[in-house]
Amino acid sequence: MSDTFSKVEVITGVARRRRFPTELKLAVVAETMQPGMSVSYVARRHGLSPSLVFRWRQLMSEGGKEAVRTDDEVVAASEARRLEERVRELERLLGRKTMEVEILKDALDLARAKKPILLSHSPRPGDIR
Repeated sequence: MSDTFSKVEVITGVARRRRFPTELKLAVVAETMQPGMSVSYVARRHGLSPSLVFRWRQLMSEGGKEAVRTDDEVVAASEARRLEERVRELERLLGRKTMEVEILKDALDLARAKKPILLSHSPRPGDIR
C-alpha cells in the first residue's frame, strides 16, 4: 500500500481517554466488514488503535447476539448503570420511609395507651359531670 498517513492529533487537558461518537464507531465497524478491508487498515485510516476497533467489533457482535437471544433491544451499559443507581437510591429512600412509618406507628401506640378512651354516648339524666 502506498497510502501515507500524516495525520497527527495532539491531546491536551486532563482527559486520559478520547471519546468517540457512536456514529463514528458504527461507521468504522461497518467499514471493517466490507470485502477487502482489514481492521488494521481501517484503524490506521482513522488514526485509531486496531485493538480499539477489534473491541468495538466485539461489543457490537455481543450486543447483537444478546438482542437475538432475548428477542429484545439492547440497552447501553451506561444506561443500565444509571438505572441501577436509580434503583439503589429508590431502595434507600424506601427503607428510610419504612423506618419512619414504624417509628410513627410506635408513637401512635404510645399516645393511645396514655390517652383514656372516651365513651361516645349522650349524657343521661342523673350522670355526674
